[in-house]
Amino acid sequence: MAITVRLDVMLALRKARSKDLAAYVGITETNLSLLKSGRVKGIRFETLEKICQYLDCQPGDLLVWEPDA
Repeated sequence: MAITVRLDVMLALRKARSKDLAAYVGITETNLSLLKSGRVKGIRFETLEKICQYLDCQPGDLLVWEPDA
């Protein structure tokens, strides 16, 4: 897929734990893990907004388009 999820990078930069983010957003740690690995078909804007609030970042910091070579 050409969209890369950089959630793990932002978590590391902010020194935040997945468990705390999942609790703040209101999703399970399993669903957050699926999101981090890019194995989801979509994400609700509400969820993306809460992730950005918690990590103090922009959606573009989390999702990157990388064209296939």
